[in-house]
Amino acid sequence: MRAVIQRVSEASVIIENEIISRIEIGLVILLGIEIDDNTEDVKWLANKTSQLRIFSDIEGKMNNSITDVNGAVIVVSQFTLLAKTKKGNRPSYIKASRPEQAIPLYELFKEELSQLIGKKVQSGVFGANMQVSLINDGPVTIIIDSKNKE
Repeated sequence: MRAVIQRVSEASVIIENEIISRIEIGLVILLGIEIDDNTEDVKWLANKTSQLRIFSDIEGKMNNSITDVNGAVIVVSQFTLLAKTKKGNRPSYIKASRPEQAIPLYELFKEELSQLIGKKVQSGVFGANMQVSLINDGPVTIIIDSKNKE
């Protein structure tokens, strides 16, 4: 499971000219689910994300988590995070999970993260054509992979 986590001052998800999610201070999480991901990956990634200290404290140091700043979260499914580009110029998505496996893990990730941060996690719509707008605050962007726990 791969996540690109961006600290934002505001963000929204639009589908067919309708805003379906909007937040102010918080995180936008682009989430890619691999074919061999499971509930352990979900729990590990949700826990890690909820505790990331990437928000500034009163001294301007990144010491606060999403819960410390009472921030909001938008999670957007994005299979293209699993692109393989070794051969040729057209990315391969062979490692990306099929919807029948990915959707339950995506929903579980949102539920787990919601429990950990104590508020509803907003989201895009799995498989939809979405326009994601955000103002990356910092900029701060963190990439986390549950298979490569660095």
